[in-house]
Parts: sequence; structure tokens; C-alpha cells
Amino acid sequence: MPDWRPCSDRSRERGDPLPGTGSRGTEWFLVEISGAWGQHAFLESTLPVEVGRALVKKVEGAGMRPLAIRRTGKRAPQDGYRWAYVDSRPGSEGVRWGWVETAEELLDVPLDGSTGVVSHKPIVAVCAHARHDQCCAVRGRQVVKTLAEAFPQETWECSHLGGDRFAGTLVLLPHGLYYGRADGADAVGLVTRYLEGRVDERFFRGRSSLPNAVQAAQHHARATLDDERIDILGPTSARFADGVWRIELEYPAATIKVMLAETLSEPLLSTCSATRPGRSREYRLLSVEIADAASAEGQVSSTLP
Repeated sequence: MPDWRPCSDRSRERGDPLPGTGSRGTEWFLVEISGAWGQHAFLESTLPVEVGRALVKKVEGAGMRPLAIRRTGKRAPQDGYRWAYVDSRPGSEGVRWGWVETAEELLDVPLDGSTGVVSHKPIVAVCAHARHDQCCAVRGRQVVKTLAEAFPQETWECSHLGGDRFAGTLVLLPHGLYYGRADGADAVGLVTRYLEGRVDERFFRGRSSLPNAVQAAQHHARATLDDERIDILGPTSARFADGVWRIELEYPAATIKVMLAETLSEPLLSTCSATRPGRSREYRLLSVEIADAASAEGQVSSTLP
């Protein structure tokens, strides 16, 4: 008999690991689309479908990620389209906002970050895409309501982020920090830590600009070092052979070496609408080594069986 419960409930019961599950996003193009969204926010909304289709093709063709956003609660009729270019690449993080009068003008916006007004405020994007997955609506709406009260200018509802089973999900831009199960967290605290340059590893899924294995490696390195800073542990190498990742990360006066076994989960239904079980990629920690750059004698090793 099929398990009819919401996918996020099943995921919490299984204890699906969060680290290493953030989907890819080095650069983003956000468009404010008020009103209801269908399963695909750019093709089933108030945005003319031909414009939405051309815009998605252009944005994805540039190697960027399109994301629909809207304010939570009652919405005034839309007069023009607000857009944002977001760069999440380490060392290049930034946000530029712009506005056009018609949907067609969105197709003329350069996607190279050369236009728009620079903003130093973060974007807090919470998935509340009900037509894509009911968990995002039920759990995401709780989170976005709380955050909109604390950060009214920075908070937006957004379209599908990926990882429905981890709802409520959100991404903090421009750094591209994914969080899951945020409805069980201090959501305001997550954003506050971000403004302080820190992450909360209890709910952190990973950074969008990094491969999934590196996201997982950073998680285990932070846990070993007890260091929550965002801008540390940049990858210097990542090698995969015989089912094992060997990843080296930068750290002040040290090199962190992390070994992870890449495995597949047991068959699971990863979304509320899924009817066929699939397997998800997971990363099991094998070891963390902290190599003192100044002296070989300063090497410390933390290894799991």
C-alpha cells in the first residue's frame, strides 16, 4: 500500500541527511511574478507564456538559474516586472536589481551583471511553490510569514528550489546558501547568522556554487573544526575513484583533507507526487585530516571506521 504521507514527513522519519543536497546555482536571474503559479512558475502564471518560455531558454542557455519571486500575503496588481541578477560565485557575490515596464523587455536585460542597481542587502527566498509540491506550501508558508515579519524588504516567496522532501526550504542570496527543514529551526536566527557571516550546520544543505560532494565535505570539516564562518574551506582539489571522494579544503595555516564514500539511499519517494521510488546520492564520512601547513608534526587525524 503506497505511503500517502507528505514527502517531508517521510524524509524526517527516515532521517535523510541534509549535507550535500544543495542544487546548482552559480548565477541567478530572479523575476517578480505576482499572482498564482502553476507547476512551472514561468510558464503558468501572469507572465505571458511565450515570454516565459523564451526567458527560461535564454537564462538557462547562459548557464544561469531562473527563479520566480513574489511577496507573501495580499498582493497588489502587478505594474511592470522587477528583476534581480545574482552572482553566487565565491569571491564575486553580488545582487543587482532592475525594473522593466513590460514582460517582453525582460528578454532584453543583459545577463552579465552589467546593468541594474547594486544592492548590499541579501535576498531571502523561501520556496512556497504549492503547485510543485504541497510540502513547500504547507511548511514554506510558515517560514516565509515569520521571516517577512522580521525582514520585510529582504524576504520573498520563490518557485521550486529542489529538495522538496527537505521542506521548508530556502536559499540565502547572494551566497547561495541552502537550508532545509527550516520550519523546525529558528528561521530568523538562520538569517541573522548569515548577516554575521556564519552558517547553522544543523539545517544547512550546502552552497549552490559548489559540487554536492564538496558541500558535504565542508559540513564535516566545519563540525570537526567547530567553525561556522561562511567564507572558509574553499576547495583546492576534489578527486573521485572507486566510490570514494578525496577532497582538500583551504583553512588558515592548514589543509583539510576529507574522504567521503559516495553511496545511494534506499529506494524512496522524494516528492509528494512521486509514484515510483528512486535512490538519492549520499555521502558517508570516512575521515577528516587537519594537516598543519607549518609542520608535518602538527598533523591531526579524525577517522571514522
